[in-house]
Amino acid sequence: MSLSTFVKSLQNIMRNDEGINGDAQRIEQIVWLLFLKIYDAKEQEWEFMDSAYRSIIPEKLRWRSWAVDKKDGKALTGDALLNFVNNELFPGLRDLPLDETSSRRQRIVRAAFEDNNNFMKKGVLLRQVINVIDAIDVSSLNSRHAFGEIYETILKSLQSAGNAGEFYTPRAVTDFMAAMLAPKLGERIADFACGTGGFLTSALNQLAPQIKTVEDRRQYNSALYGCEKKALPFLLCVTNMLLHDLDDPVIMHGNSLSRPVQDYQEGDLFDVILMNPPYGGSELESIKANFPLELRSSETADLFMALIMHRLKDKGRAAVILPDGFLFVTDGAKLALKHKLLTEYNLHTVIRLPKSVFAPYTPIATNILFFDKTGPTKETWFYRIDLPEGYKAFSKTKPMRLEHFAPVTAWWNARKPLEEDGVPRAAVYAVQDILANDANLDLCGFPHEEEEILPPAELIARYQSERRRLNALVDDKLARILAALEQQES
Repeated sequence: MSLSTFVKSLQNIMRNDEGINGDAQRIEQIVWLLFLKIYDAKEQEWEFMDSAYRSIIPEKLRWRSWAVDKKDGKALTGDALLNFVNNELFPGLRDLPLDETSSRRQRIVRAAFEDNNNFMKKGVLLRQVINVIDAIDVSSLNSRHAFGEIYETILKSLQSAGNAGEFYTPRAVTDFMAAMLAPKLGERIADFACGTGGFLTSALNQLAPQIKTVEDRRQYNSALYGCEKKALPFLLCVTNMLLHDLDDPVIMHGNSLSRPVQDYQEGDLFDVILMNPPYGGSELESIKANFPLELRSSETADLFMALIMHRLKDKGRAAVILPDGFLFVTDGAKLALKHKLLTEYNLHTVIRLPKSVFAPYTPIATNILFFDKTGPTKETWFYRIDLPEGYKAFSKTKPMRLEHFAPVTAWWNARKPLEEDGVPRAAVYAVQDILANDANLDLCGFPHEEEEILPPAELIARYQSERRRLNALVDDKLARILAALEQQES
């Protein structure tokens, strides 16, 4: 069975179950079952390596005890299976006894089930789904590579399901960003809105070839930190890390913005930060209050940018994807953030990405900002990645690939200005000139853009995205006016 067929066969079984409404719920159902299957396989390894290992999961709730069909006629199915899953499995995993001595590998089990549910109402169909999942062998490296492809299929299905307007960063983009930052063993690497773990996986791919000793393996296992607010991406990320042999992944389930930035100490800082912050959303006033007044914003991406700067170590380095609005807006919190970035950090490179990199899931034009904490910016290089020859746009069937980054990768260590048809493709600007122009970073952009003829659904999505951006700008201005009035009254 091919990998895409594997996922589709599971979805087809669940389409006959009236308890599941839409692809998003079908995917959630697949994911928690996959997690338990994979966690059980990892526990078999831990038991083999450590005779003293004891599972946090009660024996009756372990995958091997209730899910595996031993073909003896005793496998749970029908109403008995539904009753077990709904009234024993989920309550038991949500209430696992934890204390300060509990390891992260134990804590992730309870966290994984706090916000997940069983949607299926037909126990016979649930048994069919379980049997398909249990038939996969996850014990070999080849199978684990296959599971990575299964996750890619799930993510594409999740994108197609239009899950709350979310989208995921193409692997080529995460791999390029990680390669340019070149993390080393011994460094701490973070993504504060890690989604399903794409950036973390790309960072691990940079670290894995460096492993030579037992100490190297220990550093590899403890290199990453991730945090994800939403339950389904969190569970995907944890499972993804287990598949990459991180036995105790430091993946937190929560909102990274919920702590006042002034509370962070040296131990909360990181050497490398890789992120595609969520944008287009907004946060509660209580969340905004965790940031200095001048950096408070109605735009979630702005708050994450402030968080990144506060949690980057001295000599640390970061790569962050941000929408065009961050580059060209020259007032409010964005202006304050850019002024801080240019005067306290070294913004050495801005990569302009083609508008269609995230198509068809969002039409927002994006950029990669590379900066480090080595002193104030002296100059900033800009590089525009044009569409490959023969492409009018990237798409679901023709996504951006790592080879499309080859020109900028070749340029990276031997930088020089580049022009095409008299228009700069790569150029460098002194920080004084940028600051004198209200910190406008909308430089080295795309010339002669032709008007796109979009399908109605994508056109609506673009209008909605632009409306959210404009609403965020209005909210920012109103917040600054209200703050100024409050200061006058006091």
